[in-house]
Amino acid sequence: MSLKIALAQINFLIGNIAANVNNIVEAAIHARDELGADIIVFPELTITGYPAEDLLLRPDFITAANNAVYQLADRVAGIALVVGFPEYEAGKLYNSAMVLHQGVILACYRKQALPNYGVFDEQRYFSAGNQPCVFEFNGAFIGLTICEDVWQMGIIDATKKAGAELLLTLNASPFNSGKIHQREAIVCHQVRAAQIPLVYVNQVGGQDELIFDGASFVADQQGDIVFRAAEFREQISVVEFDGNRPVKSTCAPLYNEISSEYLALVLGIKDYVRKNGFQGAILGLSGGIDSALVLALAVDALGHDKVEAVLMPSRYTQDMSLEDAILEAEAFGVKYHIIPIEPAVNAFTGMLAEVFAGTAKDTTEENIQARCRGVILMAISNKQGKLLLTTGNKSEMSVGYATLYGDMAGGFAPIKDVPKLLVYQLARYRNSLSEVIPERVIIRPPSAELAPDQIDEDSLPPYEVLDPILERYVELDQSAEEIIAAGFKREDVARAITLVDRNEYKRRQSPPGIRITARAFGRDRRYPITSGYRGI
Repeated sequence: MSLKIALAQINFLIGNIAANVNNIVEAAIHARDELGADIIVFPELTITGYPAEDLLLRPDFITAANNAVYQLADRVAGIALVVGFPEYEAGKLYNSAMVLHQGVILACYRKQALPNYGVFDEQRYFSAGNQPCVFEFNGAFIGLTICEDVWQMGIIDATKKAGAELLLTLNASPFNSGKIHQREAIVCHQVRAAQIPLVYVNQVGGQDELIFDGASFVADQQGDIVFRAAEFREQISVVEFDGNRPVKSTCAPLYNEISSEYLALVLGIKDYVRKNGFQGAILGLSGGIDSALVLALAVDALGHDKVEAVLMPSRYTQDMSLEDAILEAEAFGVKYHIIPIEPAVNAFTGMLAEVFAGTAKDTTEENIQARCRGVILMAISNKQGKLLLTTGNKSEMSVGYATLYGDMAGGFAPIKDVPKLLVYQLARYRNSLSEVIPERVIIRPPSAELAPDQIDEDSLPPYEVLDPILERYVELDQSAEEIIAAGFKREDVARAITLVDRNEYKRRQSPPGIRITARAFGRDRRYPITSGYRGI
């Protein structure tokens, strides 16, 4: 028995059922006519895209999705399709996979393991299946599983006992740093234990804060990878099976940690702009490291002709900051404007002079500067239909070192989940491809430049101290005492944790941002704004 299975690593648009169906049909015809495939396997919830969130609670949406998958059976002949969809049956909704061939439904499988941790919320929407699924095709007995099924013990074994000689698994496994290695290690361990080959098809593309990295693969029954698709790009590939043994094929190399994080951020910007219909992107370019990195990411995602930078110096902006911002804009070939904010700041302080009479200057005046910049950037964004990218990093978001309606104003926050120390590493990585960020920007002390001679360490512990504390408290849920026991000073831990706890209200008002760590602000970490809990 010889069987050619196509892996459709495709970028779908959540909720656009008609477009998704057309993409399925086009991919199937390509796989049939150009690649000679007998079966084509698509990612999890192909018809609707993943995660469709509370669209899944809409009866009209579910009806449209179910109608679409049944109509799909008649649209393509000569190749079997394995597609994911939200199946509605007898008052319950299932995360299902259907096998269609020559207008006939060969099989339908309901996902058994519904993840409800981290970014996953499937138990909110779906009922769990409780039966394995095996179908016969061209003399082969093929089992179906969906994503979390192959991470849990028992489901692969049960499917094999039901007669499966090989497995097809549909996936929407989101990226975080190191996830691809974890994913392959766990799945291949399960495959090796069950002694059954597996075809793993993963979604690719950006969806709000989530990135799906693709990297679909095929493992033989010994648990060895015999094929791997590229990370972060669409690809339709075919793997041939001789009996139940996959024939070794091309394995795309895996990126290292820094380059994969960079590519994830680029893909996140590209898809957010494209899928939401923006004309491009704009950002405030300060001459600092954060905005320099966001500019690099935006240009690599969209092209220099789609990105615009705005330089907004104040009385506290150092000459080298303006010089470096201009060098960055010119290095990338982007259009830029220089709009000093002093007239706006003077207008606001003049308007407020009577109200502020008798009070000392404090962060209020600093925030006015940031908010003047926010107004300018949002005006340009509105006028040109370009997405305003904010430039705050995860360290700043954690401790509230940002101004609401100022530097936090915008539509998308690309580096919201990038700690400050990682910002430097990503900047170095980008410069290894081509020198675009001036060295001075990377080595000078970071500053918001909202007061004379201001640097971040005036308000925060050094990032070499702060970032590890934040990782332990925010991402690992360690207590203050655990962090102190790991060797950090009590005063630094107390200061950092206090800032994190009291700034949830700011984070809740920040734009969505790209998730690249295992615990990002947003879907991963949902804390109450009004709370009596204090971590220290």
